[in-house]
Amino acid sequence: MTVSPAAVPPATVPPAAVLRATAAMDADVLIIGSGAGGATTAAVLAEAGLDVLVVEEGEWVEQGALVPFSLEQMDRQYRAGGVTVALGLPSIAYTEGRCAGGGTEVNSGLYWRPPGDVLQRWREQFRIVDFDPDELLAIADEVERDISVCPAPGGYTEPSEVLRRGADALGWRNGEIPRWMAYPNDQPHGQRQSMTRTYLPRAMRAGARLAVECRVDRLRCGAGRASSADTTLADGTPGTITFRHVFVCGGAIQSPALLQRSGIRGHIGRTLAVHPTVKLAARFPEALNVPDDVPVHQVKEFAPHLSFGGSASNPGLVALSLLDQWATFQQAVTQWQHISVYYAAITSEGLGRVRSFPRMKDPVVTYGLTLRDRALLRSGLARLALLMLEAGALEVYPSFKGAPSVRNRRDLATMQQAFSATRASVMTVHLCSTVPMGELEGRTGADSFGLVHGCSNIYVNDASLLPTAPGVNPQASVMAFAIRNARHFVASGGRRA
Repeated sequence: MTVSPAAVPPATVPPAAVLRATAAMDADVLIIGSGAGGATTAAVLAEAGLDVLVVEEGEWVEQGALVPFSLEQMDRQYRAGGVTVALGLPSIAYTEGRCAGGGTEVNSGLYWRPPGDVLQRWREQFRIVDFDPDELLAIADEVERDISVCPAPGGYTEPSEVLRRGADALGWRNGEIPRWMAYPNDQPHGQRQSMTRTYLPRAMRAGARLAVECRVDRLRCGAGRASSADTTLADGTPGTITFRHVFVCGGAIQSPALLQRSGIRGHIGRTLAVHPTVKLAARFPEALNVPDDVPVHQVKEFAPHLSFGGSASNPGLVALSLLDQWATFQQAVTQWQHISVYYAAITSEGLGRVRSFPRMKDPVVTYGLTLRDRALLRSGLARLALLMLEAGALEVYPSFKGAPSVRNRRDLATMQQAFSATRASVMTVHLCSTVPMGELEGRTGADSFGLVHGCSNIYVNDASLLPTAPGVNPQASVMAFAIRNARHFVASGGRRA
C-alpha cells in the first residue's frame, strides 16, 4: 500500500455554499448521495465542465461539531439513529451514514486499497470489460494523495498495542492500518479527510451544487430512460428534479431500494454481501480505554476469511457490549476505563436481499449466514479471546447470550461450546454488491461502468457495484471504481462505449 505524507487539510466548505433543496431543481447530471461514491463522481464530472447537482437526504454537519459516537451524532449523521437491521437467524445490525459525506463522516477512516487477487477474480467471474486492475490501483494512488492516507504519528494507542502485543505473542501477522487523516505539525489527533473535507469541496469549486435535506423518492422512467426525480424536502414539501443523466450513489441499501421504487428490477438488490462481525470486551490491569477513537491495528493472520481489530469503546458502547449477558457481566462496566472492545470479522459466503414494498418508506433487508459462516464466527471469537489473553487481559466478556467470562485457556473451550450465532450480537459496517457490475446480465445489475442494464441514462456508482465483499474495508475500492466509471462517462460523452 502506498501512503502519503501528512498534509494540511483544505479549508472546509462555507455553509453558504451548501444549498437548501427547493421544490423545483434541474441539472445536466443529478447525483443522488454524497458519500464515497457520490462525492468522487461529482468532482470528476464537475471538473469536466458538466452541470452537476448533488442531493443528500441528510444534513451538512461541520466536522468536529459533534462528540464522536455520541447519541447526538447517531441521531444527526446516521440513518434511523444507527438502529437498522438485516432480518435473519441471527439478525445482523448495520449502520448507514445519512449526512453530507455519507459514511466517510462517521466511520473509522481505516484504509485498505482493493486486493489485486480480488480485482482479477471480479474481472473474470463477472466479465467486467475494459478493466485493467493496474489502472484501478493507479487511481487508488491518486485517492491516497487526495485524502491524505498516512500512518498515525507518535506511536500506537494502548488499545492498538493490545492487538500488536497479543498477535506478536502468538506469531500472527499484524500491522498498523493507515487512515485518511491529516496531522498538521504531527499532532497526535488528526483531522478526518472525509468527503466534506476533500472531494465535495473540490466538486463545488468546479461548479457543482450540493443540496442537503432532500430525499429522492423515485425516478420517473419510461422506455428505459429517466427524466426526473420525485423528492421530499425536510419540511415534507414534494419536489421535482429534472436531468439528462442520473448517478445513484446512495449506498448498498438505498441505491437498490430507489431503483426498485422506480420500477427497475432485474438483478437489483438480490446479492447483498457484508462482513459479519462478532465482538467481545476485554479488561486489563491498566487503564487503556480511548473513548473517542478506534485502534488502528488489525490482525490479518487468517485473512481474507477472518480479521481482528478494535472498536469504539466509550462507556455506553462498553455497556452495550456487555448487554447480552448483563446479569453476570454488569459489574465490569464500573471499570470501563480498563476495558476496550474488539471484533472478529469474517468474509461471508451468505447473501442478503434488499426489497422495497409499496407504501413503505424504507426497504426490508434480510441476510442468511451459511453453516460455514457460523462456524467461522465461532472460531473467530475464540481466537480473538485467545489473542486478548495473550495480550494480558484479566477477563474477557464475549457478546452473546449465555456467554461465560474467559480468564484462561480452559475457559475458551467452555465459551466455544456455549457459542451460537443465533444468540450473538452480529453486526456489520461493510455493505456492498446489491447492483453488481459486469456484462453477465443474469448475475449483474449494471454494466462494466455502472450503467444499469436496460437503461440508457441511469448509473450506479457506489458500493452496490462491487461484485462481492472484498474482504477489507470497501471504501477505497468504491472511490477508485467511482472515479474510473465517471472518467469513462466523460470520455464517452455520456454514452455506453
